[in-house]
Amino acid sequence: MASLNKVILIGHLTADPELKTTAGNATVTTFSIGVQRRFTKSGEAPQSDFFNIVAWRNTAEFITKFFRKGNAICIVGSLQNRSYADKDGIKRYVTEVLADEASFVEKKSEASARFDGADSKAPSFDSSDTDAPKFEEVDSDSDLPFSI
Repeated sequence: MASLNKVILIGHLTADPELKTTAGNATVTTFSIGVQRRFTKSGEAPQSDFFNIVAWRNTAEFITKFFRKGNAICIVGSLQNRSYADKDGIKRYVTEVLADEASFVEKKSEASARFDGADSKAPSFDSSDTDAPKFEEVDSDSDLPFSI
């Protein structure tokens, strides 16, 4: 029997994500995003759902470097369930999204307006950059490193 566990969410961060390091020296961040529901009943204010997200290693570092509270973000990952005993010994269940990918969904100007601090600018690409790799025209198919 086939199975599939894939989640794609676009929403806004509810707080600044914080990077933490585990005892095994792996980086992780946990945060939540608010996702507005597609449909609103006539006369009612739009409603949102809030999802807990966990990101590890490079994905966690990317998110904590470039995203702040209120920024829009796209998360691609999977749902996972886990349980733990709280301080009173009561078993608690948690459902969260394990982020495999995170990406920008806003224009740089929209996102930059919300960033505080000089080192938290969103990355950009400028095609006039002199350090950018140069592309050359291939004259024939025989110069290609693969066959067509």
